[in-house]
Amino acid sequence: MSFHDFLIEPFTFEFMRRGLLSAVLLSLSGGLLGCILVLRRLALMGDALSHSLLPGVAIAYALFGPSTSALFFGALLAGLLTAVGSALLSRLTRVKEDAAFGSLFIIFFALGVAVVSTLRSRIDLMHFLFGNILGVSGTDLQLAALASATTLAVFIVFYRPILLETFDPIFLRATGGRGGLVHVGILCLTVLNLIAALQAMGIVLSLGLFLLPAVTAYLWCDRLARMLVLSVILALTGSVLGILGSYHLGLASGASIVLSLGVFFLFSAAFSPRYGLGALLLQKLRAGKVVLRETP
Repeated sequence: MSFHDFLIEPFTFEFMRRGLLSAVLLSLSGGLLGCILVLRRLALMGDALSHSLLPGVAIAYALFGPSTSALFFGALLAGLLTAVGSALLSRLTRVKEDAAFGSLFIIFFALGVAVVSTLRSRIDLMHFLFGNILGVSGTDLQLAALASATTLAVFIVFYRPILLETFDPIFLRATGGRGGLVHVGILCLTVLNLIAALQAMGIVLSLGLFLLPAVTAYLWCDRLARMLVLSVILALTGSVLGILGSYHLGLASGASIVLSLGVFFLFSAAFSPRYGLGALLLQKLRAGKVVLRETP
């Protein structure tokens, strides 16, 4: 296979160009958001948010059919109810935030499964569960652009509050910062980006585009700014390789992108020079040698 056949030919098709542009836009915002989710240990909460979109999509589909705007607002409402509801529960009751997320996620996901089971036609909903690059439309691109632009603007304008809320939330509150508002804002941005990724990535796999680049960058970087840049680069690279793999191998687009990012993560987990398994094993071996030499 020539270079042209592998890299250029797939993007002669309009649906491939739309899918690539959607993935690039979501990689820019997802790479940033993923770092905050990882550093604040909100990865599983992000997964709960992605699954909680299902009832909104299912109910909107049952009421209005395959209307893009209806599906968007249905998913947005379900995601915001989960994000804001869990935040309120954790602050107004004795329930911890992770337990609140888990409880609402289970309730919403069960509701979504129940609604889906009553629908006569489930073919179109499968695209929203697992992603379909063929279905990325102009409206989906506009939504991806909106999510990416909003996320980038928030990170530029509110970088310092986000930084403090991530590493020292007590100091932020002591200096008059609104940490709770920053926290809810990050969750709302996550919901918006997850919805924007529905068509290309699907409900089940959309969070992988955000978390895997961030976790991989975390294995290489000690500073937030470098981690953010590397995460975005990894997300972009994995998206391009995943879309190419989807085209040439006939794989689902969401799965192909996540698997590409998964290769980066597994390689980094094994070979990162400071935090990889190989480096830690080598440190232990060297420490053992030092102890043996010091023993009389």
